[in-house]
Amino acid sequence: MDDLTYELKQLCRRNKDGGNTTQAQRMHSLAAIARQLKQAGFRNMRAASLKGKHVDALLERWTAEGLSPGTIMNRLSHLRYWAEKVGKAGVIPADNARLGIPQRKASGSVNGGNRAKDLDSGDLTRVRDAHVQMSLRLQQAFGLRREESIKFQPSYADRGDHIVLKGSWCKGGRERTVPITTAEQRAVLDEAHALAGSGSLIPAHKSYIQQRHVYDGQCKAAGLSAMHGLRHAYAQIRYEAMTGWKPPAAGGPAIRDLTPGQRATDAVARQQISRELGHERTQITSVYLGR
Repeated sequence: MDDLTYELKQLCRRNKDGGNTTQAQRMHSLAAIARQLKQAGFRNMRAASLKGKHVDALLERWTAEGLSPGTIMNRLSHLRYWAEKVGKAGVIPADNARLGIPQRKASGSVNGGNRAKDLDSGDLTRVRDAHVQMSLRLQQAFGLRREESIKFQPSYADRGDHIVLKGSWCKGGRERTVPITTAEQRAVLDEAHALAGSGSLIPAHKSYIQQRHVYDGQCKAAGLSAMHGLRHAYAQIRYEAMTGWKPPAAGGPAIRDLTPGQRATDAVARQQISRELGHERTQITSVYLGR
């Protein structure tokens, strides 16, 4: 048992909030969260070292796994318990909408259908902050995560035919590259250069956390939520460009209906898209593309 898991279990034993079932579920959930943080590359964590970047990494994983809003909210309640007990309550916004978590649905499947999201000019004009607007456009153009799009530094990232994302911007600290394949991507990058100059999309007088709060507030004010869906849209556009047909999530054929040759093409496309999205496992692409 690592230090973080041990400390979280001790935390639960010292603070017996709720009934026996609630306590048992909380301890099990926090042990799983400790394991996921370790898998995300956060080594030697202690209970008192909880930060916003840890919350972001967990939310990215849970969203990519296609967990329902209700499940994510339950896990967030356990995270808030942890944060409160170590004096870090401010690390997690009290309003789930600021974290991009939609409301629970009363009935029906929350995971069904296509979760891809597209930004039109009307959406963007409702976003008043130029840096947030550019972050959203980069998410759409390159399938970036929220943190990557906020920390993005065009003068470093732009390598002509591809962009390079620093490990310090990325989930788990894993550097990656994303190809530039369209004129639209080049146009967005050129505008990002003009806005950021030699800096990043975090204004010089703000910290990352401050700009993340601006991003969340601007999205909420503009009526935008679940912006992780921009990554779904990116993955689906790339899949169609590489295979010649739409992915199952967008109405294309299921894998079982493909010919052997098409299945080989599908496998290559999924492997490439997985790398571009920053995932280690090709299987995760089923969340974005369907099967």
